[in-house]
Amino acid sequence: MKKGNKYGTHRVLEPKGVLPQPALKIDNDMNIYDNEILIDVIALNVDSASFTQIADEVGHDENKIGARIMEIVSERGKQQNPVTGSGGMLIGTVKEIGPALEGKTDLKVGDKIATLVSLSLTPLKINAIKKVYTDIDRVEIDGQAILFESGIYAVLPDDMSETLALAALDVAGAPAQALKLAKPGNTVLVLGAAGKSGLMCCYEAKKGVGENGKVIGLINLESDKEMLEATGFCDEVIVGDATNAIEVLDKVHAVTNGKDVDVSINVVNVMNTEMASILPVRDEGIVYFFSMATSFTKAALGAEGVGKDVTMMIGNGYTKGHAKVTLDALRESKTLRDIFEKKYL
Repeated sequence: MKKGNKYGTHRVLEPKGVLPQPALKIDNDMNIYDNEILIDVIALNVDSASFTQIADEVGHDENKIGARIMEIVSERGKQQNPVTGSGGMLIGTVKEIGPALEGKTDLKVGDKIATLVSLSLTPLKINAIKKVYTDIDRVEIDGQAILFESGIYAVLPDDMSETLALAALDVAGAPAQALKLAKPGNTVLVLGAAGKSGLMCCYEAKKGVGENGKVIGLINLESDKEMLEATGFCDEVIVGDATNAIEVLDKVHAVTNGKDVDVSINVVNVMNTEMASILPVRDEGIVYFFSMATSFTKAALGAEGVGKDVTMMIGNGYTKGHAKVTLDALRESKTLRDIFEKKYL
């Protein structure tokens, strides 16, 4: 059995010398190296920005979405949207574990896991698309994938359905970071508050800011306002267009008596929302871009252009303990769990 690199560089075909995520093409041969884990894939949860872009491109036809995903994987050896650059994550069953991982992993053959590394770096082979769920960005497949030695994962819990756990773990990095960023007494703005990651961010931010803080949820549909208000996760819910920065700024100031917020969290799945995330934040505040639709060029130059001295964070999908934080949120909050079971199962 061939020896592999911890970070999977042995799988890179083009261009040589880069890591698997920025690579244009990786080797998706499913004969494993000594330090890899082979997974029989059950389903892909495609990143929201990526799924939205693909759906828009092919006219929201399920068969065409599946065909486009098959095409991308065939071309690249992985599910990495060439427009957004993002991927998603998967659930599956462990089929084989390389001998070099003996004593380094607690996994065993037959374990059902969710990978917590992006599909944009995961060797993937799809034999067939079984079902495309356009409402939850999920694709059930017959296929296999490789998890590198450095890859992180979560064994699926036995106190909730795998579909529920997958829906939450798909966005695990966002709520865990929201909890870390939201300090007691802060005012936090969540853009895209009615979506999967938005709901969880609002919940965790509310815990973080405490009784003296405030969470403001920005949504783009009036129809979601009643639902979000009923959760109690937000102190204020505003309806606005996240691509219109001045409109968002005005609406935020209307509920803060003209004050800027301490933290903004962007989990919107469309482009051109950078300035709506930056403008309402006070100098030396924090802007957290979890959205994979973010242009970091627009964010950096835009903040400079309006004279905003803010700390901008890239939405790293991993932070220590993020899987536990996310699954615990579903255990703690019946409201959150009920919404997830209704919307994403």
